[in-house]
Amino acid sequence: MTEQTTPPVGSMAPMAPPAGRAAALLVLTFGAFVVGTGEFAIMGMLPEFAASLHLSTADAGYAITAYALGVVIGAPLITILGARLSRRELLLVLLLLFVFGNLLSVAMPTPGLVEVARFITGLPHGAIFGVSALVAASMVERARRGWAVGRVLSGIAISTLVGAPFSTFAANHFGWRIAYLIIGLFGLLTFAGVWRFIPADTPNRANSPLREVTALGNTQVLLTLLTAAIGFGGMFAIYTYLTSVLQNVTHVPEWQVMLYMVIWGVGMLAGANIGAWLVDRNINLAAIFALAGSTVAMLVFSALLHSNLALMLDVFLIPACVNALGPALQTRLMDFAGDAQTLAASLNHSAFNIANALGASLGSVLLGQQFGYAALGVGGALLSAGGLLVYLLALFILKKSGVPEERQPIT
Repeated sequence: MTEQTTPPVGSMAPMAPPAGRAAALLVLTFGAFVVGTGEFAIMGMLPEFAASLHLSTADAGYAITAYALGVVIGAPLITILGARLSRRELLLVLLLLFVFGNLLSVAMPTPGLVEVARFITGLPHGAIFGVSALVAASMVERARRGWAVGRVLSGIAISTLVGAPFSTFAANHFGWRIAYLIIGLFGLLTFAGVWRFIPADTPNRANSPLREVTALGNTQVLLTLLTAAIGFGGMFAIYTYLTSVLQNVTHVPEWQVMLYMVIWGVGMLAGANIGAWLVDRNINLAAIFALAGSTVAMLVFSALLHSNLALMLDVFLIPACVNALGPALQTRLMDFAGDAQTLAASLNHSAFNIANALGASLGSVLLGQQFGYAALGVGGALLSAGGLLVYLLALFILKKSGVPEERQPIT
């Protein structure tokens, strides 16, 4: 067994924040809200963004792609490079990079340079969420890890409910650069909060990037990440084209489109809290409920496209079920990642962005092949079902190994 200066999450007494746990969790949740807003803001202000840079909407979408690419690359890269830092130190560095990227986005004059800035902004994204979840879990007893992780991840849901619409408002009235400036300033506020309220943990100066990578070679970790990369995809297959469905099939009034988006955000927030509650009782039940429930909800979606009120209910249930998966997978990684705790937690959000690309691409293919909007629900259900099969495979392999799940060795 290798020496480990900072014990794995849940193996020691909870860390005591300098101003209390409530203040520390509030800072971490606010940070998740700010970073989530930074990711989702451009989707609502894309027309203004495209017009100001003299781009078509399709070409402006490359800024979204650049950010997502930064997330996928940055989560493992930055976490490995920061292997010797304490989690608090790493979180402070990541927040500074996030602030720098947003301010750079404000300053860049050409579309290409803005895309570079968005790529840089995406680099710390996954690691911020991953480290925040680990810090939150370290401040509570093992039996309440799901609650703590869910509390932090609820910041992402709040960003879709409040942050993204606020950014759209700011962009429409003051310009998209002002919106990113505000996000950058909120990032600085989060930095100050982490500096003041997050407890200082002991860094592992003896750690190395190689040790972080080799410790990740665990079948359960890889299957958990694969579950995320596939299982979350169905939500994006539907969400990406939801506005088009509402306008072209359901034919709702324009004001109701925003109402649907708010309901979707409420569903995400509810899912994060439901998932956290289930994790602290039975982590496998939480994951299976989320994946099976979302499979059914997405199949139902295909049958409800012409029913306004019924579709509204399903638009709540889909993100509620899918987002309940987040706390389960994030917590499960803590059980199996060993010395690669930070890397595995960060990669979970890379997997989430892969799911985003996978789901949106599948939806594009289905619509491009003229299968119609109802096919989005079927395609999304197949992805959720695929995630469920991967998770069940992980449980089968674990059972065959003969080692109790909650006491896997963390060395």
